[in-house]
Amino acid sequence: MTDSVAPQIDVTDAEELVNQGRALLLDVREDFEWDAGHAPTATHCAPAELTPERYGGSTVVVMCRSGGRSQKAADTLCAAGITAFNLTGGITAWHAAGRSVVRDDGSFGTVA
Repeated sequence: MTDSVAPQIDVTDAEELVNQGRALLLDVREDFEWDAGHAPTATHCAPAELTPERYGGSTVVVMCRSGGRSQKAADTLCAAGITAFNLTGGITAWHAAGRSVVRDDGSFGTVA
């Protein structure tokens, strides 16, 4: 097993980067997971559709449900020269830390 390229970031530090406009919050879960609920400021990209070129010049915090898929995605971005972090614990940790999870219509969401 090789070491991960992308560093971990916790919910508090990730939220600070995003709120300051210094990073994009990227959710790489599948469509059905996104539809159930996501962070209000997140951008969605299903794992199969991830293309590093879309995120060049950005700092990216990547999340999934628990951190496994997002680690792979963040590693892919880092390998392409993009500054990327993996959100430790994913949206499960985000929600457990009291952060909002919403649906596209703004109603309360769930973690699927």
